[in-house]
Amino acid sequence: MIQELTIQTQGAGLYEITRDVARTCVGAGDGLLTLMIRHTSASLLFQENADPEVQTDLQNYFHRLVPPTTDPSMSYLTHTYEGPDDMPAHIKAAMMPVSLSIPVQNGQMMLGTWQGIYVFEHRNAPHTRRIASHFNA
Repeated sequence: MIQELTIQTQGAGLYEITRDVARTCVGAGDGLLTLMIRHTSASLLFQENADPEVQTDLQNYFHRLVPPTTDPSMSYLTHTYEGPDDMPAHIKAAMMPVSLSIPVQNGQMMLGTWQGIYVFEHRNAPHTRRIASHFNA
């Protein structure tokens, strides 16, 4: 079964989608759920969902690792016409997962105690992100 989730982001950051994804598994039985974000400037992550400082620290780390093109250290980049956050967003998406595989048992995702599923938006402006979801029993 293939479905599509639509997620509205409000700019750069991590957006938990665990509950939205879990709804796609209800009544699904046992199998494997595959998610793929259909964009080149955002990622999908498994990450801790108990302490919001984890998301803040991840966002700060990746911003420091790949700053905007206005940072002098990024002057070598040539794809700059879509804004100073665009090419860094593509680099971040190339470094992080854009798809996830999740075992499902009795219609429940087999996530760890503190694991959540996140869209990691790498662009500064709000975006509508589409995630393809495929369940294979």
